[in-house]
Amino acid sequence: MIISVRVSPRSSRARVQEAGGVYKVHCTRPAVDGQANEQVIELLADYLNVKKYRIRIVRGATSKTKFVEISDA
Repeated sequence: MIISVRVSPRSSRARVQEAGGVYKVHCTRPAVDGQANEQVIELLADYLNVKKYRIRIVRGATSKTKFVEISDA
C-alpha cells in the first residue's frame, strides 16, 4: 500500500493527522541529514500500528510531499 504524506518539519509537537486520504505528519526534528524522515517513519509506524521496518519512503525523500510504502510482510 502506498500513501501520500505531507511533512511539516520543526513543528512544536510531533503528531499525525489524516484528512481525505492524505496524511499530515508534524515533526519536531529539522529536515537535516534525514532526521525528519526518520521521525516520519517512527510516527507513521506508531500511528498505523506497524513495525518501522515495514515503512519505506519511495518518492520525495528531500521534499515535503512524500510517497510512503507500507509492506504487508
